[in-house]
Amino acid sequence: MRGLLMPPVFLVALAFSAAAEPGPRITTDTIEYCGSLAARLAAMPAARTEPSRSLAAEGVRLCGNGHVRTGVAKLRRAMRAAQAKSPKD
Repeated sequence: MRGLLMPPVFLVALAFSAAAEPGPRITTDTIEYCGSLAARLAAMPAARTEPSRSLAAEGVRLCGNGHVRTGVAKLRRAMRAAQAKSPKD
């Protein structure tokens, strides 16, 4: 009897979780996102130090050469490095 109740409960739970999702996930691997990351990084004080500076330069270069996904990854690494060096409030 217990085995018969599991599938309907599972289907109801699955339906509710699918309804809660707003839609398909949109990736941000675009040239516009490269520019947005570069601008955000430029505003960070630690962005002028290594390794943030070289990672950012390489990320912008990669984005400009059409390697957007790799460029975004480099820019994100540069931001993490800059955040790690930023003084804590």
